[in-house]
Amino acid sequence: MKETTTLPPQRVSSVDAYRGFVMFLMMAEVLRLGRVAEAFPESAFWAFLDFHQSHVPWVGCSLHDLIQPSFSFLVGVALPYSMASRASKNQSVTVMWLHTLRRSLILILLGIFLRSMHSEQTNFTFEDTLTQIGMGYPILFALGFASEKTQRYTLVWGALPVILVGYAAFFALYPLPGPDFDWSQTGTTADWEHNLKGFAAHWNKNTNAAWAFDRWFLNLFPREKPFEFNGGGYSTLSFIPTLGTMILGLIAGKWLKSATSSTLLLKRFLITAAVLLVLALAFHFTGLNPIVKRIWTPAWTLFSGGCAFLLLSAFYFAVDVKDLKSWFYPLIVIGTNSIAAYVIADGFGSFVRGSFKIHLGQHYDTVFGEGYASLVSGALILFTEWLILRWMYKKKIFIKI
Repeated sequence: MKETTTLPPQRVSSVDAYRGFVMFLMMAEVLRLGRVAEAFPESAFWAFLDFHQSHVPWVGCSLHDLIQPSFSFLVGVALPYSMASRASKNQSVTVMWLHTLRRSLILILLGIFLRSMHSEQTNFTFEDTLTQIGMGYPILFALGFASEKTQRYTLVWGALPVILVGYAAFFALYPLPGPDFDWSQTGTTADWEHNLKGFAAHWNKNTNAAWAFDRWFLNLFPREKPFEFNGGGYSTLSFIPTLGTMILGLIAGKWLKSATSSTLLLKRFLITAAVLLVLALAFHFTGLNPIVKRIWTPAWTLFSGGCAFLLLSAFYFAVDVKDLKSWFYPLIVIGTNSIAAYVIADGFGSFVRGSFKIHLGQHYDTVFGEGYASLVSGALILFTEWLILRWMYKKKIFIKI
């Protein structure tokens, strides 16, 4: 009797283009648009670009804030294709699980490594994009495998509200700062302009349940000095609602993989986006749960998930439905090698910048004036990084975990 095999699924160009767009935004940090905005304080144009290349102080969203949730969302989108590819190779469940656990560990360790590059010793921190994904990835695989086995979404859809409601309750039950609270241990003040009032104050910076957890958890590791607070308000436990973002991506990936009509798929994506955005805004404006990316509130999971569905819809329509792949080639080059792009963006910018100063002169970047220096050097760095990725793409050198 002949053994039946399943053909491996083809790459979806729109997903690669969307992932490339996300990584491009991250790589483009080398442009340092904030410096240009400071040099031209009266320019609304540079102020606008600076805002969208920066994280908002607490509540709200900029384009830059959508990088991490998009990357996490796309991990979920890719999972059904990854599982199908492994099934086509007749891999056993045990082998798939071993790969999943290995990938999870590598992502966590890589995230810690990249965060430790400019430290005197290992910086054990777990709020990095890679570590957050790594901690939630085994659970995502378990949900994906279970729904693949039963061909139903009940478990996946059921897990999402459990995660979000449970995480919201964890914050809501943690006591608010009292009159004798020591604000010096938080890196903020009682009158910080971005502090929320009323019930929403449970999600204020470095006075919340996740901050309290990190004051215990992160001090279990060797540190240069005891951990008191994260300056940006980020926390380890954000991996839990980040898992919710990955689950939304998993749902989108299953719909995409099984789609028989592009029109129906786009309608499904857009309706889901609308529902998620309406729910998020309702929670936010009623004061039940604010939209805060830095601690990944449940409302942020819904809001960023809605944005991710919209972006995926746009790329799917342009790249796959309208077949404009050639227009998005620069992004596809980046998106097909996202881990390489991540490492290059995080670790090679300073080296390339220094090399240009050595070979082109210390003041090569002031050719258009001091105000545009960071833009000139950043553009050259960005182009150099893209050329490296393009060379890898042409040579079919892909870093996979």
